[in-house]
Amino acid sequence: MRVGEQSTDPIDQVLGEVPLPAPLTPEDVRLAVRAVVVHTAEEWPTGPLCRNDGASYPCRLHRWGRRVLETHGLNERQIEALIRHGNPFVHVPFPFTATGPSAARPAGYSAQAARTNGLTARHPAARVVPPGVRPTTPGRPVTPPITAPRWPRAS
Repeated sequence: MRVGEQSTDPIDQVLGEVPLPAPLTPEDVRLAVRAVVVHTAEEWPTGPLCRNDGASYPCRLHRWGRRVLETHGLNERQIEALIRHGNPFVHVPFPFTATGPSAARPAGYSAQAARTNGLTARHPAARVVPPGVRPTTPGRPVTPPITAPRWPRAS
């Protein structure tokens, strides 16, 4: 069965497709990467099966992961590269703009999030102080380093 086709697995007929999240979040993209990498095809005499759950390939989670990554802006070649890489924890930037904006990207995606890379605004960086000079601002006291170990020595 090809990736875009509907499954003939009885459980897939009962449960249907996993729905896509309305606004994609970085967590959805992380889970989609894990889904496509963990639920890859494994060749068996009866045909390709999902490596994780033994369902006919592509299983529900693999198809969901592909749809999420395509919505996120990855093309087929990039998704196949993720699968070949084999690391389910590989980082995919959010928002993904390497191949341009996806027409399927949900309306919840804002231009302000693109300017800040989806991160919250941070405070200005602290002033760099040369070594040996301590800032005079009040703060937590710094404990001196311990010179002797706290645990008893084995003899």
